[in-house]
Amino acid sequence: MYILFAIISLTAMGLGLGFLLGLAARYLKVEENPLIDEIEAMMPGSQCGQCGYPGCRPAAEALVAGEAPATLCPPGGRALAEQLANKLSIDLDLSDVEDQVPMVARVDESTCIGCARCYKVCPTDALVGAPKQIHAVIADACTACGKCVDVCPTECLRLHPIKTTLRNWRWPSPETVTAKAA
Repeated sequence: MYILFAIISLTAMGLGLGFLLGLAARYLKVEENPLIDEIEAMMPGSQCGQCGYPGCRPAAEALVAGEAPATLCPPGGRALAEQLANKLSIDLDLSDVEDQVPMVARVDESTCIGCARCYKVCPTDALVGAPKQIHAVIADACTACGKCVDVCPTECLRLHPIKTTLRNWRWPSPETVTAKAA
């Protein structure tokens, strides 16, 4: 008898609280600017921090608020800066923006001492290794932010351009081709 009463009361309490949470979610919901979501979707999403913000979401919020220039994302380059400027309807000065070739960090194993400073600062966990052991870079995860290069005491980490192979070659989009022709 007591077990049945406990089951019924807990079920009623769960349904009542669930209903209250549903009402709270509907009426107390915080409305966000949908433009922030669109800008964030345009960005690379690597959360590398090269723009000075801790990730792509805060950078998108700063762009929409007008606190950051459209050229803030180095991995995005000129193409992303132009797309952001068009989306936000702002004037764009591309004089200081240069298109970068895709880069990746590489470890020179002959000088790596295994100090473990590099993988502590890597935002994408692209570096693997252990203290006092030689480290390696997972090329597919590396965003070439350069943070590991800056902290390496032996300068065994360097950024190198990615060689174009059949695996990573991409057909240029028509917008890129027409922009270069103009």
